[in-house]
Amino acid sequence: MGIIAWILIGLLAGLIAKALMPGKDPGGIIITMLIGIAGGLLGGWLGKVIFGVDSIDGFFDISTWIAAIVGSIILLALYRVFTGNRRRT
Repeated sequence: MGIIAWILIGLLAGLIAKALMPGKDPGGIIITMLIGIAGGLLGGWLGKVIFGVDSIDGFFDISTWIAAIVGSIILLALYRVFTGNRRRT
């Protein structure tokens, strides 16, 4: 897959992760996209390590989307843990 496909999957996976985990997040669309891209990579790596499958095959494969969404949810939860306690002054 090309870089544009990764950015698109990342954006959509990040948005889906935010929809599945409602609440306030300190971050905008760029943070969502970065969490989604990194989540796709994390999900693919976890799929390979835990299940022994190549979960990032192509743009329209369901395994790619599941891996990206699960990875995005994990990273979004971690992001909330580390940035949720900050207060703006």
